[in-house]
Amino acid sequence: MQHWIVQVMNQYGYAGIAFLVALENIFPPIPSEVILTFGGFMTTYTSLTYIGVVLFATVGSVLGAIVLYGLGRWLKPANLERFLQGKWGKALHINEGDVSKATAWFSRHGRPAVFFGRFIPIVRSLISIPAGIVHANMARFLALTIAGTLGWNAVLVYLGVLAGASWQKIVGYVGTYSTVVVLVLVILAVTAIFLFYGRKQTRIKNEHGVSQE
Repeated sequence: MQHWIVQVMNQYGYAGIAFLVALENIFPPIPSEVILTFGGFMTTYTSLTYIGVVLFATVGSVLGAIVLYGLGRWLKPANLERFLQGKWGKALHINEGDVSKATAWFSRHGRPAVFFGRFIPIVRSLISIPAGIVHANMARFLALTIAGTLGWNAVLVYLGVLAGASWQKIVGYVGTYSTVVVLVLVILAVTAIFLFYGRKQTRIKNEHGVSQE
């Protein structure tokens, strides 16, 4: 995949960068660190400029975020609630009330989640979906997305400029950072799930005990 990314960027320049970053936002497995650090390296031997690479990478990020935001708008809390009324909801022990709680939480804390989520692998792409689900203000969503992605892009492109022909070393460092962050997120997610189900089971038992009395 890395060879294909480099080939597209060499052939199409800024347009290739915007396209690849947009694609990376929609399909997180595509490594943004390769696109951005190699883009920085390209400024050392082509007519591409640092500002140009950062700007076009940010345009691509925003376009990808808009697509996922639209997906979230299409899903809608009501559609998720109807879906969870079926066998999947029972299998996961999640009901429509849980969806309401989740959307209420995101409505309260969505702004920092959208901004800081842009610095976290995988989350930086997927955070746009819940923003769409809760119908987050589009102008505010775009402003936070631009601010967050601009920071991420600016740092990685600059590291690519500094590293020059050794840009792949930066990719390795960022890859390690991504792996550590993902592991931490998985641990936090598993812990949250256990706490969620534990509290839910306790509540069910208490309600069941009260009903028997």
